[in-house]
Amino acid sequence: MINNYLNIYNNLIKLTRNKNLYNNKQDTFYDRLIILFFHISFLLKNYKNIETKQNLQKFFDYCIRQIELSIREVGYGDATINKKMKDYVNLLFSIIDKIDNWENEKNHKKIEIIEYYINDVPDYDFYLEYFEKYRKFLTKNTFNNLTKDILTL
Repeated sequence: MINNYLNIYNNLIKLTRNKNLYNNKQDTFYDRLIILFFHISFLLKNYKNIETKQNLQKFFDYCIRQIELSIREVGYGDATINKKMKDYVNLLFSIIDKIDNWENEKNHKKIEIIEYYINDVPDYDFYLEYFEKYRKFLTKNTFNNLTKDILTL
């Protein structure tokens, strides 16, 4: 099952690395992390009533471990990593909470959510459209189907 989590996580990373998400925006580690958190949040939200809680918890834990490894690769020390991880996990939970009612929200409210986390972007409609496509993509695929290579949305 760990290989499945690795494949799903790698697919989320592949989606996060989409250069179109960073047009007219500086591409930093933090920016990529926010986009990854949106991907993870929509995935968890979509499958929370379909997959077992244990399976999603294991996937969540796997993602957190991978993010911690990425932070270590950036070069932070152990004390800094603990603080950063606490902040990042709280940020992820915040995004999960904000998108909980996503499909019932009006577009202007969705843009406010995106704008709260993703700053200094000239076109928030692009992100709205992107995450709507991603959300619909998730509804049409099973969790295990995400282990296969994602080419495009």
